[in-house]
Amino acid sequence: MPRRPHLAGALGNAAGDKRLDLLRRVDACGSISQAARDAAVSYKAAWQAIDMLSNLAGVPVVEKAVGGAGGGGARLTAAGKQLLQAGAAMARSREQVLARLAARPQSGALAALGLRTSMRNQVPCSVAEVQVHGPLVRVDLVLPDGGRLASRITAESAELLGLVPGLEVLALCKATAVRVERVQGAASRAGTNQLDGRASRISRGDAGDEVAAQVGTLGLVGFAAPRSRLRVGSRVSLQLDEAAVVIALPG
Repeated sequence: MPRRPHLAGALGNAAGDKRLDLLRRVDACGSISQAARDAAVSYKAAWQAIDMLSNLAGVPVVEKAVGGAGGGGARLTAAGKQLLQAGAAMARSREQVLARLAARPQSGALAALGLRTSMRNQVPCSVAEVQVHGPLVRVDLVLPDGGRLASRITAESAELLGLVPGLEVLALCKATAVRVERVQGAASRAGTNQLDGRASRISRGDAGDEVAAQVGTLGLVGFAAPRSRLRVGSRVSLQLDEAAVVIALPG
């Protein structure tokens, strides 16, 4: 029995998703390599986008097309075509909602309404710089209070997100990836973000003390060692690897 596609999973952020743009281009030209050129991304990034959409949908969204002047190409499956239609409908609905909100004061929380994730740390920020290091990219981010955060992702992911200086994004990180220590005992490490603040809430646990901390205007959550002796008001350092910071496009 053929698998039923799960299109909702592939439409999590359809409005500004370059992956769907690539899918549209494949549908128009019948070639993944041409679609990649037209979208100004690498062939590898284009395949990453297609594989990701297929994984999220649970079924292939593109299949090889045999024959033709070029000896073959690619075409959308039925699920791929459904995905494009659903994405277009969602984009229209989103535009209508944003148009109604345009005249009202908007909260930064609106940017994250389309996201459903287990990551408790979700921070609106903007891209300051994109540094390419072979297959990896280091993205320097500016936080709302002017602080800095860095994320290390693949070059293909940076391409698909269209990361450029000034772009508004969301930085996401699991609480379990954030190490909390007293400021005086914390030592900075290469490839690690360090944000200083004050503990605002602490939950003791045998596996580690969960610490909520105020870092400037931001509230972040991480974990300290068990029986850390931290108290509300303690000056703390939150450390997280650059590779643990995920970048998402809002809305």
